[in-house]
Amino acid sequence: MDRDPTAEARHARLPGHHPRSPGARAAGVTAPPPDRGPGEAGPAAAGGPHQRNRTAERPAAPGPAPGLGAGPEPESGPGRGCGAGPEPESGPGRGCGAGGRSGLGPDPVLRRRLEAAWLGRAVGCVLGKPVEKLPLDGIRALARATGNWPLADWFTARGVPAELLAAHPWNRRSAATSLAENIDGVPEDDDLDHPLLGLLLLQRHGKAFATADLARLWLDELPAGRAFTAERVAYRNLLLGLEPPETATHHNPFREWIGALIRADVHGWTNPGDPSAAAEQAYRDATLTHTANGVYAALFTAATIAEAAGGRADVHTALRAGLAVVPPRSRLADAVRFGIRTARDEADFDRVVDRLHACYGHYHWVHALPNTALIAAALTHADGDFTHSVCRAVSGGWDTDSNGATAGSVAGILTGSPDRIPERWTAPLKNRLATTVAGFDGIGFDTLAHLTAQEAARS
Repeated sequence: MDRDPTAEARHARLPGHHPRSPGARAAGVTAPPPDRGPGEAGPAAAGGPHQRNRTAERPAAPGPAPGLGAGPEPESGPGRGCGAGPEPESGPGRGCGAGGRSGLGPDPVLRRRLEAAWLGRAVGCVLGKPVEKLPLDGIRALARATGNWPLADWFTARGVPAELLAAHPWNRRSAATSLAENIDGVPEDDDLDHPLLGLLLLQRHGKAFATADLARLWLDELPAGRAFTAERVAYRNLLLGLEPPETATHHNPFREWIGALIRADVHGWTNPGDPSAAAEQAYRDATLTHTANGVYAALFTAATIAEAAGGRADVHTALRAGLAVVPPRSRLADAVRFGIRTARDEADFDRVVDRLHACYGHYHWVHALPNTALIAAALTHADGDFTHSVCRAVSGGWDTDSNGATAGSVAGILTGSPDRIPERWTAPLKNRLATTVAGFDGIGFDTLAHLTAQEAARS
């Protein structure tokens, strides 16, 4: 998800300062600014688009995990999305799962699952990188030109007509490292840098870390040039002397985008079988940079992964556990339910994607709602199959590398072992990850799994 925040700001259609919405009670999270695409109803609908001067929101008070039985999202209302429908059944009972080994050291079974999860995240990220920012028709045309549609393998430039490449050029930063003919290990990407930073956070501060601990870690370890959109704004706000949660709300038009979601995996990985604990950790992470639906997407992801990491759930049970920690009347919950329902209704995944784009195409392509809906739809439609999960997530467009990474993490951990991921995906990665996060450059996924399992075993 490498972004130019200056360019993205031009697409956000927001002034430099964004008033706060009143009544922000859902999940203890302050409400986001009205950064919507054209045609979407929101809290200003009742009083007109210029109803802006409202009581300033106050930072959420410290307390238990948000979204866990929280009230309605303040932005709920008529026309808030295509996904409105009955709330899904709750996920299964919560147990300690593989995370109940405090003091016993890393669980070898969990370590294998975590290696598959790290690998899956890397595979999905690299698969999506060449087509990041491309329109859906361009992604489909490029893959069809090489006989790779429905998508089932790495993208390649071999055999693609020159006129098609001129019309839909590969992502300029990624073509040199992420096409089939160029992959040589895993190139750096913020979708992998942030899980590394999350692991470092847990190593230094444990599971009881505070949001301020993450803020200090970023200032110490995250190069400013490797932060994008909401993360870069929060970073700037830290340098200005602001503290969380103001770092997420001050002049931040990106605070409902996908950045907090891509940081959530490590919280699920380190709380296997305990979605509530994973969501609580993800909340403390997410509120450095995001509010409302941006936070809910992180809660959903962390809880889904935690349920999958316990080793007893299939993908559908894991998704239900993810939904169970999200305010049920939020737009994020609506979007996830719509994605799941559409995936169940349509045998052809292209048709699923077309329906998602018809419903959520007015959002910015990095917004949390369309991307989380697509991840849920891809995982549902793939029914646990690794290749189908990552390929469906990437083939749906929008934030292709981030969606592929999250789907790959979930599908990878569900395989239970890295040797159950097809070799055509893992061999080019050469068990090597590039990053600017100090101390991790060139690290292998087996080592990362061991380190992550150590944090899962800590109380």
